[in-house]
Amino acid sequence: MDKFLGEFPEREKLLEWYVKNGTGSIPDVNAHIHTPWSFSAFDDLEQAFLQASEEQVTVLGINDFNTTSGYKSFFELGMKYRIFPLFNIEFMGLMREEQKNGVRINDPGNPGRIYFSGKGLDYPVSMGKGSADRLIRLREEGHRQVRQMTANLNRHLKTVDGELKLDFDEVEKKYTNGMVRERHIARALRILVYDRYRSPEDRSEYLGKLFGVEPSSPAENEAAVENEIRSRLLKSGGAAFVEEDQHAFPDLDEIISIITDAGGIPCYPVLLDDQKGTLTEFETDPESLFRSLRSRNVSCVELIPGRNDIMHLRSFVSFFRERGFVILFGTEHNTPAAQPLRVSARGGVPLDDELRNISYEGACVIAAHQYLRAKGEEGYPSLKRSGAASLGKAVIEYFGKI
Repeated sequence: MDKFLGEFPEREKLLEWYVKNGTGSIPDVNAHIHTPWSFSAFDDLEQAFLQASEEQVTVLGINDFNTTSGYKSFFELGMKYRIFPLFNIEFMGLMREEQKNGVRINDPGNPGRIYFSGKGLDYPVSMGKGSADRLIRLREEGHRQVRQMTANLNRHLKTVDGELKLDFDEVEKKYTNGMVRERHIARALRILVYDRYRSPEDRSEYLGKLFGVEPSSPAENEAAVENEIRSRLLKSGGAAFVEEDQHAFPDLDEIISIITDAGGIPCYPVLLDDQKGTLTEFETDPESLFRSLRSRNVSCVELIPGRNDIMHLRSFVSFFRERGFVILFGTEHNTPAAQPLRVSARGGVPLDDELRNISYEGACVIAAHQYLRAKGEEGYPSLKRSGAASLGKAVIEYFGKI
């Protein structure tokens, strides 16, 4: 049953079915969540599907860094809960010219650093050996860095409490599905400290010794403590920081090549405005951003609306939709904090019907792309946005009924 879309009716039959049986409703969609295969707010992937079911989110997109290892479980749970699965991936890359010129892209703290997604990859996974080997090397480089980070952290722990020590292999076994990231180290350290120091006062006192300053997060807020461990100890200037090897970051053309080789659609994740209303240099001018993306044949953008002011979000979405772009929304869920899966703008402001419709349209394009690829046909952009959206509605509703 892994080839579920390949077993769907042919296009004309599917569209006929939709005309007779489709509801035309606009369900809630979340096209971008991270899972335990990279780092996630969910300890177990089924938690995500249970929450999505409770919130009536009927389309969910996996979006882990440098891996497709979670796809099989994601597919199986999608089938179990009748939540349509979108098969996505995310990369961290480097635009070296922009780095040289101090241009921030969608990482506000690192000029030249770019996050970039692929949407609607083939499932079952299919890519050339070169692309598969590159993903392995990216994961290996990530492990090399966090291994060294763990060693640095242990040296720092020894200066404060010689009894506490992290074991990298144990962290990998206990807290990950095979890929260790900074956030796993922060979580493992928080648990190690909390197991040794039982009262909130003792925990805060010990963390203050580790940080060299009084913690800003209350010990009862575990997610905030993990974020503070990461920012104070593992990031630049921290006792355990390990500088990333710049050669380990693929350039954007290589990232796009891996995505298309795997059957996916290149998609730029937009940071947009922060709490102060500021944007990065790369995103300040929508027209310039549009030209830059189109020059690389990128016609899909995604946003995490929870970061953004609703008015700014509407303006940006309107600009890119008028220019034919596919637009997707998600929540990431790549921090320890629990949050809804139903997408909203900053401050929990609900999306209006127009934005919900645009979000669903984007998900339908990806669903249609996955369907056509499974049938051995060309997907998006060979099938234009409007046609793909219509087909995708039929694909998603049929999935919900079988």
